[in-house]
Formats: sequence, structure tokens, C-alpha cells
Amino acid sequence: MSESYNICLDVGGTKVLGAIFNENDEIIYRLKKRSKDGGDSSADVEKVIVSVVEEMIKKSGIDEKKINAIASCAPGVIDQGTGVVLFTPNLPWRNYDMRASMEKKFGVPFFVGNDVNLGVLGEHVYGAARGYKNVVGFFVGTGMGGGLILNNTLFTGNQFKAAEYGHMILDPEGPLCNCGQRGCLEAFSSKQGMSAYIRQQVSRGRKSMMADAVQEGVFRSKQLKKALKEKDAVAVEAVDRACHYLAIATGNLINTISPDLVLYGGGVIEAMGETFLKRILKEVDRYCMPQIRNTVDIRIASLGDDSILYGDLALIKGQE
Repeated sequence: MSESYNICLDVGGTKVLGAIFNENDEIIYRLKKRSKDGGDSSADVEKVIVSVVEEMIKKSGIDEKKINAIASCAPGVIDQGTGVVLFTPNLPWRNYDMRASMEKKFGVPFFVGNDVNLGVLGEHVYGAARGYKNVVGFFVGTGMGGGLILNNTLFTGNQFKAAEYGHMILDPEGPLCNCGQRGCLEAFSSKQGMSAYIRQQVSRGRKSMMADAVQEGVFRSKQLKKALKEKDAVAVEAVDRACHYLAIATGNLINTISPDLVLYGGGVIEAMGETFLKRILKEVDRYCMPQIRNTVDIRIASLGDDSILYGDLALIKGQE
């Protein structure tokens, strides 16, 4: 068998993470860049993605002719069948034909799916969700995404639009979300939601060591982790609020799906998952039926930053 490689990409609201997998499903090279370096247009983001792929190929020393396929996620509504990114709340893409663009550039098959769908798929095939038949996944990052495994199969719904838990409306008079609605889970519990809350409190004259971190955008997870360690009151409130709404959303999904497992992943969970899990577990039983809750495990994703990369790999291999 001739040697071959798969290139997998995690494209988020703030970063592009790339990895090269060998034929033993091992990562042999990885690279991360900011997703909006150089500009904020769709073309600018595409340039960053292309540069990540090209740089990985060059610096890893692999033969470009031995690349089998490339797969990527995108944070939003994706037509997985056509490879068109219909809408991304945190990137400037609307009806962006990502597949056509990437296949024209690199000349190999290209696959694309929703970021958290692929993250949950990666955990189901390679990580913490292995062995679970029905899985509800929440990934907490710049935004808030969801993924759903039903009967050991990734469920994407009509036209691949299912499991947008981040836009479950929990308070119709709540804060404005980038999707245009008010009171979405994302507006409360994502990095954007927590950053907005911290900015609001600082604007009211409250002191917080997070003030500079959220002045022009979202904080870095390590900054929030440090603030929690120092018992910064505003940061603690932001996290308590985020976990409160995550507990409500989790309870709703437990009652609706009756999954074997609820899984939390994403950059925020990677940085401080036990902190979030402890707070969620303290509340979640209030929001679901005990007869359903007692058959559900609740866990943290095990693949960390690589969950989506492994989901890409599973997509390439047809394990969706």
C-alpha cells in the first residue's frame, strides 16, 4: 500500500487549526493561525485557511501528491452535501462554496461539516463518546455549538441543519445574539456571551481583572481561568451565569432526547472543564425528569483541541 495522508482543519471564529494525519490515524504535524489575520472578509479568511494547508505541507516535508483528501469544519449552517457554508454567525461567510474553492486550489476531494457536529463525531469514533449509542454534545468556544449522535449515527437533520443548540432561545428578552435572535444559549454561555456580560458590568463601574481582556473582543480562556483562581467577582458571575443556562439547556435536551451521554467540549471546556462541569451538575437535575436523568452520563470530551480534527478524519473515512 502506498503511503497517503489526510489534512484536517478546525476553522473557528478566532483560529484555524490544521493537522496532517498519516494512514495510522496519527497526527504527524499541526499548525494554528488566527482566522482573521490580515482582514475580516470571506476572502481574507480563505487566505488564512489556504496558508495553513500550504505551510503544513511545506514544513512537514510530505509529498503533496500523497494527500488523499482534505476536510474542514465551519462554525455555522453547512450544506454538507454540496459543501456550501450557508451562514456563519462568527465569520463573514454567506453561501460560501467552500468545497469548490478548496478543490480548485488543491485538486483533492474536500469535505466540510458543522464544527460541533464533527467534534461530537470525532469523540464518538475516537474519544470519550465511544461505546455510547445516543450522544448530545455541547461545545463551548467563541460561539456555542451542538452535535447529536442517534443510534450510533451523526444526526444532521433536514439539509444538514440540525443540532443548533447554541441558538436555543432560553429568554426571548435576553441579550442579542449574533444570529439575530435574543436570549440564545450562545448569548449567555459562549466566550462572546461571557465577554459581553463582563463588559456590561465594567461599564457600570465595577472592577474586574478581565476588563482589558474583553475591551475589544472575547477573552482568552487562560485569562478567564486566572480570574476565577483570583476569585474575581465579575468573572465568577459570568461563569455562574453561563453554567446556569448550560444546565437549563442540558436538562431540556435530556428530557427531549434521553441520550446515553451528554458531552461538553470546546476551547473553554478544554481550559476549565471541571470548573464548568461542577457548576452544571449542581443545577442540571432541577431542569430534567429524574427518571430520565438517572440513565444519562455527563462527561467532558477527551480529545481536547483535536475533537474536530478527528471528526474531519471520520468524515473523510465515511464514518459519519
